[in-house]
Amino acid sequence: MPKIRVTKRFHFEMAHTLHGYDGLCRNIHGHSYNLEITLIGEPRNQPGHPKDGMVMDFSDLKHIVKSQIVSRFDHALMVNRLVSEEQIALLQKTSERVLIVDFQPTTENIAAYIADILQQHLPEEISLFSVRLFETVTSFAEWLAEDND
Repeated sequence: MPKIRVTKRFHFEMAHTLHGYDGLCRNIHGHSYNLEITLIGEPRNQPGHPKDGMVMDFSDLKHIVKSQIVSRFDHALMVNRLVSEEQIALLQKTSERVLIVDFQPTTENIAAYIADILQQHLPEEISLFSVRLFETVTSFAEWLAEDND
């Protein structure tokens, strides 16, 4: 059976700040992120099964990505744990959705973080092929499984 790739696109709004950065992105700012998730697998070959011919039902993929990524990231502020506790406390007073992460929240690192999260929630017979995260309409970072084996 041939391997087939399927991709679904998502969108969320999120702010971040780059701790210690030497440019404007050290300031809190936001992006309209576009996310493409590509899976690879063999289409189900079970005539009569409601999911026959599918690698994964797009609605199932949508549920996983919305619950694990979009609902957590949308309209949140992502900050590096290296930001002082005092500053984080101030941010939490003005925002209910502050995501504190153990990495610099660049688009590159966020793409890898998304890949780590999704791999834990996919069915065993389906693999994550790529995560493509657009920070702007002209700039994106891409995580590929083949580069991370």
